[in-house]
Amino acid sequence: MTTIMVVEDQRLVRDAIATLLSLEEDIDVVAKCEDGQAAIDWLATNPPPEVILSDIEMPKVSGLSLAESLKNTNQSKFVIMTTFAKPGYINRALKAGVVGFILKEADSEYLLKSIQTVVAGNKVIEPELAMMALEDTNPLSTKEAKALALASEGLKTKEVAERLFLSEGTIRNYFSEAISKLNATNRADAARIAKQKGWL
Repeated sequence: MTTIMVVEDQRLVRDAIATLLSLEEDIDVVAKCEDGQAAIDWLATNPPPEVILSDIEMPKVSGLSLAESLKNTNQSKFVIMTTFAKPGYINRALKAGVVGFILKEADSEYLLKSIQTVVAGNKVIEPELAMMALEDTNPLSTKEAKALALASEGLKTKEVAERLFLSEGTIRNYFSEAISKLNATNRADAARIAKQKGWL
């Protein structure tokens, strides 16, 4: 019996996926969580499921952040299911140990076959997604990306500096470098471009 956790912020979608999976005799949906934080809370008091099937963009803790937080502490096979095929997302997911990347437009038969594949110890990623990941190069440094991510939340330079324990001058340099690397007009534009690529 394959145990599965479904992590999805849209209740209708979450329930539909869980119901679909529950129709299979060899699958037991042991948890349904509305976001990554709810999944972390559930995992803190329950044995890990064999498979975690998670959306990417969710409030509180995203699917990617959830995968990254569990990378070295959880034995579950992590599968991302999303409508967002952003190159940066794919690369981050693979680095976080994700073994499956499925687009939500896939049919139910493909989803079930993909789960069987990862349970058997293999990875599932559609060829076109793999090519997107290979062709994608993120020019931002880790610190530049963190600064842009905070700026995209509406934080001012001083607040970003305080959050990252750096000087305002250093943060301005990060913004300047990011703007230059992304051919952006300002830091808001740089953050927008980086988000579209899935780098933040």
